[in-house]
Amino acid sequence: MSTSTIDLGILNDPRRLAARRAGMEKLQGVFEGKNVGRVPEINGYAGVARTSILQDHRQWMDEVLADLARHADLILDAEVGGVFRPLVIRPRIYMVHFIDAILGAEVYDLDGTLNWQARVLEGPVGTLRPPELEKCPTWRLAKEVVRDFLSRKLALPFLEMPTLSSPLNIAMNLYGEAFLMAMIEDPDAARRDLRVITDLIVTLHRWYIANVPSIQLQPVATPHRCQPPGFGQICGCSTHLLSGKQYAEFIEPLDEEILAVHPRGGMIHLCGKHTQQIESFRRMRSLRALQVNNDAAADLAEYFAGTREDQVMYACLFDGMPLERVMEITGGRRVVVYDGGHDI
Repeated sequence: MSTSTIDLGILNDPRRLAARRAGMEKLQGVFEGKNVGRVPEINGYAGVARTSILQDHRQWMDEVLADLARHADLILDAEVGGVFRPLVIRPRIYMVHFIDAILGAEVYDLDGTLNWQARVLEGPVGTLRPPELEKCPTWRLAKEVVRDFLSRKLALPFLEMPTLSSPLNIAMNLYGEAFLMAMIEDPDAARRDLRVITDLIVTLHRWYIANVPSIQLQPVATPHRCQPPGFGQICGCSTHLLSGKQYAEFIEPLDEEILAVHPRGGMIHLCGKHTQQIESFRRMRSLRALQVNNDAAADLAEYFAGTREDQVMYACLFDGMPLERVMEITGGRRVVVYDGGHDI
């Protein structure tokens, strides 16, 4: 079916907007520590396009919106207290290597399947330079996508940011294991580059907050990590490589700084063995949610016991952590669940 024959008006439909509002209010209740009845489950839908966003971002947007219009009834599941299925526009420019590209790394498609990778920088740790953002094609494209979306005046879909990631993740993308060695052998050089990366990530978060209505702005992986308006997100994948002392010394204040840009703080995504960081997580006032994928979800009991009462768990359901076990650990308090495996 041609996208020109799809009625996008359904993406402004009052009934569907009310259903989305009901789903978001339930999530808000969890963050406020309220008894919301059944534990919220999120399994949203991201619009699909045949056209590459890199080739023609306007045609990409046309196709994504048409696909969301065809699936608009999914949001109605929230009307009867069922699974919350937000509809999402995901401009995943270079996937987890979006920031790498802005910082000058060569980003390439490994096998023709949009399997984006970044080549390690040739220069030594400590020599990273701030980018000239207004001259950066990757950033210009990201802004054009936002402007195109806003021009459509469609209220129902959420708009994701690209993957703005986190300082440690990006440092590892740019330097590989050399960055871990620099943290030990030349900590000043490591800190210089972490400062450059953090300043860039903060700048981009602030731009999105200033330019996209908060009711529609979401960080990465919204179909499983949707939060109420005003919350951000960082990627904590590589924190499993650090001791608790290293994370506290090098990374904790930077992750906190990024989350604090958002009016209500935000979430950290975890996908490995990160329990050595629980003391830091508990200390970070702007850290309001921990999203745990399979390996991390297996440690849900430790996270739940070790974090604050105002910190919410987004727990992946899998064979090792069924809903019954989640309920046993949490009693249904401060928890949201999803059945999605490892999403990024």
